Amino acid sequence: MTVNTPSPQQPLDELLAAAPETAAYWQAAAEGRLLLRRCEACGRSHHYPRPICPHCGSDRTAWRAASGQGTIHTFSVMRRIDEPYAIGYVDLAEGCRMLTQFVDAEPDALRIGAPVQVAFRDLGQGYPVPVFHPAAA
Repeated sequence: MTVNTPSPQQPLDELLAAAPETAAYWQAAAEGRLLLRRCEACGRSHHYPRPICPHCGSDRTAWRAASGQGTIHTFSVMRRIDEPYAIGYVDLAEGCRMLTQFVDAEPDALRIGAPVQVAFRDLGQGYPVPVFHPAAA
């Protein structure tokens, strides 16, 4: 009997093929870089990355490297599981907000307004996603 074991790259390859409009975002995440879409018409960045600006409707958007720095806007702790974890929104330095999971911190130690830094983790999908941890003081 032959077992077809997926390669470590296979889930990412499938994602890139299924969503070519976000392929650059996911490829950058696999390299440990955060990309955002920035609108050339209104000058605002947005996340989730999509080719049409959600602020003004322009299709003149371009990929830009993000600093990966932000502050906690709000969060919620998931407690009805064996290992509690926190999810929430981060206000990025580039002016947009993104939903994320917080890592490398006790959920009860998180505070609104606290500085955070991006990291990339495979949370079970087979490819890295951006998560945030407390920024070094």
